[in-house]
Amino acid sequence: MDNTSYEEQIKALSKISKAITSELYLEDILRLIVTVTAQIMGANTCSLMLLNEDNKLVIRTTQSLSEEYNKKPPLKIGEGIAGKVVEKKKPIIVKDVSQEKEYKYKNIAKKEGLYSLACVPLIVKGKTIGAINCYTPIPHDFTESEINILTCVANQSAVVIENTELMVKYKVIHEELEARKIIERAKGILMKDEGLTEEAAYLKIRKYAMDRRKTMREIAEAIILATDMRSK
Repeated sequence: MDNTSYEEQIKALSKISKAITSELYLEDILRLIVTVTAQIMGANTCSLMLLNEDNKLVIRTTQSLSEEYNKKPPLKIGEGIAGKVVEKKKPIIVKDVSQEKEYKYKNIAKKEGLYSLACVPLIVKGKTIGAINCYTPIPHDFTESEINILTCVANQSAVVIENTELMVKYKVIHEELEARKIIERAKGILMKDEGLTEEAAYLKIRKYAMDRRKTMREIAEAIILATDMRSK
């Protein structure tokens, strides 16, 4: 591993911090994180894995150009090195992945020249959401300082992922509430203009939406717009 000065490490962590507080898309932030981490750790491959809807670890991003590595099958919690890291919520160091019985993909590691591995969990609010893998191309004894750097990167990554997911959930809930208000208003218009019951008005909006392959919100907005135009 290349010797990286303390100053360079601080600059790299600062770069990651700035990216996290920027308006970059999550994918761009995560890609920058693994790229910068690989540089400061002297690694030939760095990857970030997250738990998916099935509670399995999948590679979310990596700076590796290897299609075979990037398409590695998901890991269950407790399976492989990353799976154990997520299960135990503690870093695991492997001096030689080819000799580690728990390591799952030795053939890919051999082909890609992956030798030593440091894997640390992504933890936010006490919950583990994934792990960061850092591989070196030659035998390496990861120092406590290096593990601290990786842990710092992992913690920052976990926070930005958690915040992004919360923002997405808030946006979806907000949009659903807005759509509900608009549909309710359109239902009221149909009930008044056509003497329909609330249920009949709702079913009419839904049928229009299905027939025209539009959302109910779009149909409701069209009803409201037509009414507003008639009243002017």
